[in-house]
Amino acid sequence: MMDYSNNSFSQPNIQTQGNDSNFISEISELENKLVQSSVPVGLKEEAMRNIVRLKRMAKWGNYSSEFETVDKYVDWITRIPWGVLSQDNLDINNAKMLMDDSHYGMDTIKNMILDYLASMQLQLHRRVVPSVMPTQYPMGDSVSSNMVELKGSSANAPVLLFVGLQGVGKTSIAKSIAKSMNREFARISLGAIGDVRTLRGTPKQVVDAEPGSLIKALARCKTMNPVILLDEIEKSSGNSGLLNDVMAALLEILDSEQNSSFVDHYIDYPVDLSKVFFICTANNLGGLSAALLDRVEVIRFTSYSDDEKEVIAKQYILPKALKNLNLTIEDIKITDEVWPLIIRPVGFDAGIRQLERNIATLIRSAARLIVEGHPVPIIVNNQNLSQFVLPDQGPLS
Repeated sequence: MMDYSNNSFSQPNIQTQGNDSNFISEISELENKLVQSSVPVGLKEEAMRNIVRLKRMAKWGNYSSEFETVDKYVDWITRIPWGVLSQDNLDINNAKMLMDDSHYGMDTIKNMILDYLASMQLQLHRRVVPSVMPTQYPMGDSVSSNMVELKGSSANAPVLLFVGLQGVGKTSIAKSIAKSMNREFARISLGAIGDVRTLRGTPKQVVDAEPGSLIKALARCKTMNPVILLDEIEKSSGNSGLLNDVMAALLEILDSEQNSSFVDHYIDYPVDLSKVFFICTANNLGGLSAALLDRVEVIRFTSYSDDEKEVIAKQYILPKALKNLNLTIEDIKITDEVWPLIIRPVGFDAGIRQLERNIATLIRSAARLIVEGHPVPIIVNNQNLSQFVLPDQGPLS
């Protein structure tokens, strides 16, 4: 076993020509980068053997292509945040406030999520401060007030599966969970994955090899315990070939008994995914295997009613659209009788994406009038609505 104490190891004595001195310097920089990293010893030794081989090849001037391969590999393994955990904030009052600020209604869903966070909080607190039992907390106090004791700790999270039609808030709720927990957030679209190598990585012997999307997500987040959203998981379910391979990989990734030693084909070394908070989304449960459903906690998202959409439009979507164009509610006035026409111009839409598009279109049209010198406020009513939102603009158009 190589000795990495004091960031040093035994180096071969290689004589080189003057023309190769710059290249040898680059190899030394690569070597130092690896030695000073937090890469696990076993993986570091394997990578170091590649660098030693590279030095030997440099002696004969046959190294350029090999250097690119080794340099890329060392870059990736040193970008993985080995052992780095963000400090969890499991204060359910904070989580409730953040979800209420960004999502109207959805009380049942919010309460279920708060239940999970509370369970994680107790689990983590008992592990870090085992002598303190819940019955010992003063009246009116909660575990949340003692979160300062949990600095640097991370709770094991359940795997949640959000099921509902498009636009009902699945992704935005997942982002709110990450924000409330003080965790980084990454999204992986499974609908775009046609090959398991996109998820598991490509062996480094292959041309243009690279890690899979999970390793890339960890590198982007710079922590081993982010919230990772696996979006549209039902689209990875299939009956043949590569789709089955994707589903088999997902079963391993979402299994708490297996994901502590996930092997990406490019990294070729066990990576601990057990601290990741995985949240999956699906438009429906059709096609999902019983084995996968056995690994997740299902939370169903219902469609928004027209009344809920009106509140969301007035309190969330409209202010955001105005802010994006540096406008205020004093610049554009929408009369009450117009809202039902904006909310449901054509047919029924379970979510709010079309509503967001309708309001964005309206605001842009009003902004043009303001730029052209029309006096403010711009009044939008039944008589002039067609100037701002096309009559056939809706989910079925």
